[in-house]
Amino acid sequence: MYRLTCATALMLTTAMPAIAEGIVNIYSYRQPELIAPLTDAFTEETGIDVNVAYLNKGMVERLQAEGDRSPADMVLTVDISRLSAVVDAGLTQPVETETLTSNVPAQYRDPDGNWYGLTTRARIVYASKDRVDPSEVTTYEDLADPKWEGRICTRSGTHPYNVALASAVIEHHGEEAAKEWLGGLKANLARKPQGNDRAQVKAIWAGECDLAIGNTYYMGKMLADPEQAEWANSVNVLFPEFEDSGTHVNISGVALTKSAPNKENAIKMMEFLTSPKAQEIYAHANYEYPIAEGTEADEVVQSWGEFTPDETNLMALAAQRAAALRIIEEVDFDG
Repeated sequence: MYRLTCATALMLTTAMPAIAEGIVNIYSYRQPELIAPLTDAFTEETGIDVNVAYLNKGMVERLQAEGDRSPADMVLTVDISRLSAVVDAGLTQPVETETLTSNVPAQYRDPDGNWYGLTTRARIVYASKDRVDPSEVTTYEDLADPKWEGRICTRSGTHPYNVALASAVIEHHGEEAAKEWLGGLKANLARKPQGNDRAQVKAIWAGECDLAIGNTYYMGKMLADPEQAEWANSVNVLFPEFEDSGTHVNISGVALTKSAPNKENAIKMMEFLTSPKAQEIYAHANYEYPIAEGTEADEVVQSWGEFTPDETNLMALAAQRAAALRIIEEVDFDG
């Protein structure tokens, strides 16, 4: 078995066998080393080799350029907006099997069978243990309260994770309220949006801010890194909710490409990825929440406590992506 990575998304089509016995090709927004435990387990169980091409960006454009010649059988993404973008571009084909529908709850799969969720993560608040009382932050709406002026850190507002959160605000409160919320959040920033989610926790540890917005799984990754564990231990994990619902969640998911030269193998891979066995491997390796019935998150993840997920349909959030980006730009969030 071999894996192929491509950080710049310039890999030649010929670098991946289009059709081969016992092979499946994946275009992934998740780095191959992060899904290696899954691909290794699948190969061990089925004898089918897995090639993973990592694309930092431009998956839709690449698949469009390759057309029917694309070697990709599947796409794997880490965000509903990216997943729906591939579907909306007509680059996937529906697939429905008893195994897939049994493994994946209805709220985490496309009604037309174009994509299936694997794991979820919550977009939560990291709060300084020394400077913030956890009871002060219970809702996302709280983050726009002037009492937090100069105390919040976050990555770029146009990053897909923050766009998805803004989309959820639109879905719950409408565009005008979302614009007001984003403006209030911007006014509370301690610095210009920058870095990744881990960088925000480091900033809290360094005293640059008191709150940060981030994904749950980064806490697990920081705790597992000797150089970053001190950052992680300086914050509490808080699960804010929308005033009329629960905590915002997003998914990692898979879809079968329209070209899929190794379709049968790809469907086997999709069924494996949604199985309880694979879900737990994935969840434990990446500190995410498995969605298959009867599966459990890693003990570290469970230690952060329980929360109530927002039940807003993920496709509804994806539909608000364009509006969210427009409003983020209107308030000049990153300016």
